[in-house]
Amino acid sequence: MALKKFAFNILKTDNYARLGLIETHRGNINTPAFMPVGTQATVKACTIDDIKKTGSEIILGNTYHLMIRPGVDRIKNIGGLHEFMNCDLPILTDSGGFQVMSLSKLNKIDREKGAIFNSHVDGKKFFLSPEESIRIQLALNSDIIMIMDECPKKTDDYDKIKKSMGLSLYWAKRSKKAFGTNPHKAIFGIIQGGLFKDLRIESLKKLIDIDFDGYAIGGLAVGETQLEMFSVLDHLKDELPANKPHYLMGVGTPSDILGAVKRGIDMFDCVMPTRSGRTGLAFTWKGRINIRNKKYQNDNSPLDENCKNFNLNRYSKNYLNHLFNTNEILGSMLLTLNNINFYQELMSEIRKNIKNNTFDEFHNKYINKL
Repeated sequence: MALKKFAFNILKTDNYARLGLIETHRGNINTPAFMPVGTQATVKACTIDDIKKTGSEIILGNTYHLMIRPGVDRIKNIGGLHEFMNCDLPILTDSGGFQVMSLSKLNKIDREKGAIFNSHVDGKKFFLSPEESIRIQLALNSDIIMIMDECPKKTDDYDKIKKSMGLSLYWAKRSKKAFGTNPHKAIFGIIQGGLFKDLRIESLKKLIDIDFDGYAIGGLAVGETQLEMFSVLDHLKDELPANKPHYLMGVGTPSDILGAVKRGIDMFDCVMPTRSGRTGLAFTWKGRINIRNKKYQNDNSPLDENCKNFNLNRYSKNYLNHLFNTNEILGSMLLTLNNINFYQELMSEIRKNIKNNTFDEFHNKYINKL
């Protein structure tokens, strides 16, 4: 039986906010969607079954980390990333460009060869060209594949950002060619250009000419302010193709997500809910809670008395404070689940309010609270 083709449809709009559906052969994804980050073939401190119970419909893996450990052949030999990590959800894999910039001990960018870098784990040298990045992602059997791009650090140097953007466009063409024809998979282009309006628009238009299944905004969440990020999205919101998914990479806080949805973004990923959960920061509808704080030692109320998922409201702030202050693993597990569950509740409420034409009111109620 032929595999279902990748497809995207807009079901409803509320100004720029969009209610949509991504169809894949592994299942549908309601948008706006948040993707928990499973960098190394696991969402830290969670099982896949628990991730599914939160309402998550897609997760993210990473080419850079998986090529280093455990190695692509080890995953390919078992049938791909889904089989390796026992996950039947769709998986999007990042190309590794961001990690080359942020993690490698030593890296060199070569226009033709790609990224030449030393592993942050053991110093071993790796080569990651656009073609190799796509080959790895296809071997992982990802459902949504990202092009290889260069993700520069934040800078006001226009010429440096322009040169980097040009390199990413060159690699985008090579990535698309290496991807070939895979109708049941998708390949997304990545818009670069820093904080410069003209470069962002140029990058997007040239990526549209190449023709991708979706368009991601990269090069953000690298130190810019929220207002700077929203300004970039404001420049792009009238130019992004209406019939393709819009993905803001590596973002972010609940208020980041609300502001980005208001500007036409459909997909998000971020380590914040899991990383925060491991360090004692909980996201709730009443705001953020640092559960390590001494004031919770005698607070026997739950993080969220309305939470019914996983019966997380059975655990008091008092008990969670104890778990974190004694470095018990259960604390990280419970807060991570709480945070991912909260993020998925947020996405569900966003979709509900777009459907009801009340998104602006919902946005205004929570933009400064969450």
